[in-house]
Amino acid sequence: MALPPRLSDEERTRALEIAKLSRQERARVKEEIRRGAISFSQFIESAQQNPVLAKMRVVELLESLPGYGKIRAQAVMEKFEISPTRRVQGLGRHQLSSLLKEFEIPTPHTRGKLLVLSGPGGVGKSTVAKALREVPGFWVSVSATTREPRFNEVHGVDYFYYSNQEFDRAIEEDQFLEWAEFAGNRYGTPRAAVEESLSQGVNVLLEIEIAGAKQVRSHSSEAILVFLVPPSWEELVSRLEGRGTDSPERRAARLALAQEELAAASLFDTVIINTQVEEVVQALIRLATS
Repeated sequence: MALPPRLSDEERTRALEIAKLSRQERARVKEEIRRGAISFSQFIESAQQNPVLAKMRVVELLESLPGYGKIRAQAVMEKFEISPTRRVQGLGRHQLSSLLKEFEIPTPHTRGKLLVLSGPGGVGKSTVAKALREVPGFWVSVSATTREPRFNEVHGVDYFYYSNQEFDRAIEEDQFLEWAEFAGNRYGTPRAAVEESLSQGVNVLLEIEIAGAKQVRSHSSEAILVFLVPPSWEELVSRLEGRGTDSPERRAARLALAQEELAAASLFDTVIINTQVEEVVQALIRLATS
């Protein structure tokens, strides 16, 4: 068997640089897909003209789609008998046609439910949202924010971290379903990703602040607004004071704000007491399947 040609140091460096740039481009496009800025059909169209995208593995593409993860992506791969190592450029005509139909032609009667979870700071919204991510048929929207990431947060998983200029541009282009300012930072829900998941029959949870929930109510008649409350005021105080990321002044401000936020419960469709996370998750599932 013939040996591969030997590369000079300069050629090897160039090859490594090209490979690095290709990985970066594919990573950038996958993030755009997660944000809902690029649909499945748009990606396929781009891949037909871009060999870098054409070499992306199909499973990576599916895992990037809103509402999908490793388990759902694997199920689609098995459904259409696609090899785990298959790249987009290697898809057969029937496989490609089936995938385009799967993701671009939603069935109206399978439209998912839109749940909006809000409540006072420290009540446990993010913990509930994290638990719901593991429930099949649900997708928890990832918000955009101008806040600096905390040490344990990951871009694209916990939030999409925008600069103020990027956030301004998104507002101008009407990319948000809602957005609000809270504690000196802005938060928004990318509209396209939510709509695409709903149209595919996926139930969507928005974990947002009260001001944002009010905006969703004014723009979406299908939204079900859920207000999460603590078992008691003392429990909420304990949770807020136990946070290690806030200064004493910050905790005091959060407590004062929480008192005001609790008064907004009457504006929501249903109120759930966060006694146990598992019970809250089951209540949300019932709302989505009723």
